Order: sequence, then structure tokens, then C-alpha cells
Amino acid sequence: MKIKIGHGTHTGIKRDHNEDTYGVSNDNSLWMVADGMGGHDHGELASAMARDSVLHFYAAGDSLKDCITKSNQIIIDSSYERGGDLPMGTTVVILSIVDDNFYAAWVGDSRIYKLSGDKLTAISTDHSYVQELVDQNLITEEQARTHPHRNVVTQALGVTDNAEIKVSLSNGNVSSGDKFLLCSDGLSEEVDDTQIEGIMSKNHHPQEIADQLIITALKGGGSDNITVLILEVC
Repeated sequence: MKIKIGHGTHTGIKRDHNEDTYGVSNDNSLWMVADGMGGHDHGELASAMARDSVLHFYAAGDSLKDCITKSNQIIIDSSYERGGDLPMGTTVVILSIVDDNFYAAWVGDSRIYKLSGDKLTAISTDHSYVQELVDQNLITEEQARTHPHRNVVTQALGVTDNAEIKVSLSNGNVSSGDKFLLCSDGLSEEVDDTQIEGIMSKNHHPQEIADQLIITALKGGGSDNITVLILEVC
């Protein structure tokens, strides 16, 4: 099974530096996005540590869940060693494809989508305050998009202890023509699912799709760092 990829990251319009990162290991069929937490010390360091450690542990044969929990402990330990006033934190979303199946794992509010037959489906569910309100039917999905606390995550690497962290997992089938999107919330906050579906449905190379998604997020306001990974199964 061949995978074509497109990828990119942008600081956005309103941030002065980029705390997002992403990892690509085509040899191991593993891809990931990490969004460092801007309200904490060294968010860009936390996301880079998550990227490097996840890629390392997965190559060593660890499960996606173990990759995340081991990475979490590394970030926590590093934060203590640095003696910062606040812990450094990051979200993470990971996707692997093995034979005809995908496996996903995530912590935080970065997202994974799957496009199959021009129909977009969210694989991940945000670990966020507003998602909890949506789940309790206290607000609608549309209200969540503009809620003043929409950026408050309830789980993050480097912030949530391994005794309490909840690594979400999902898996499913993969067919030729399927496309996957991994992104930070800098994309999903500015570009709604209908727009994402329309752009991903185009018969373009994944790099063109990634570029167009980033441009659309910038036109939407570019309020945060924007990171996009597109995979197309051939």
C-alpha cells in the first residue's frame, strides 16, 4: 500500500512564534502532530520532545499508547529539571497504517479526520472543556466553535500525570483513495468540517490540499499556529 503525503506548518497571523510540530516516519508508517501549549513555558520544546520520543519508541516496537505515556513522563521529568514556574505541555495526535487498517491515538484537541468516498469523518474527539459541554448537551457544536473557553484542554502531555492521563484510541479499515488529515486546532478553529471536506475532496496532490487548508485558515483569521498533515492511500 502506497501513501502520498502533504504537510506544512505556519505560525499564523497573531502569534510571534510556532509551538506546533509534526513527525513523519514513512518507513514505519507513522505520522503525528503535536501542538505545544502557548500558555505554558517552552511549548515548542514540549511538542518537539513529544515528536522525537514518539517516533523513537514506536520504531522500538512500543504500542501507540505506550509511546504517548512514555513521552508524557519524559516531558514531565524535563519540566521538573528545568524548574519552570509552569509545566510545559503539548497535545498529540498519532496515526499509523498497517496493512489495510489504521490505528489512531491522541491526547488533547488536535484532530484526525478520514475522508472516504468524499465523506469526511472525525476520528478523534477533543479532550477539551467545550467538548465536555457538548457531550452533556449543554451547548451545540456550533456554539462550541465560538465559546470563550474553547481553547481549554482537559488532557495534555507534560501536564496530566500518567496515573490520570486518558489516551484515546481508534482503529478502522483503509481502502485505496482514502485520505487522512492530522491537524492542530489552529486549522480546525478557523476552518469548519464542511470546508475541510470540500478541500480534501478535490482531486489534488496531498501537498496542494495541505497548502490550501493552511491558506484557508489564514484567511479565516490565523489566530493560532496551523499545522497540517495529509495522507492519501493509493
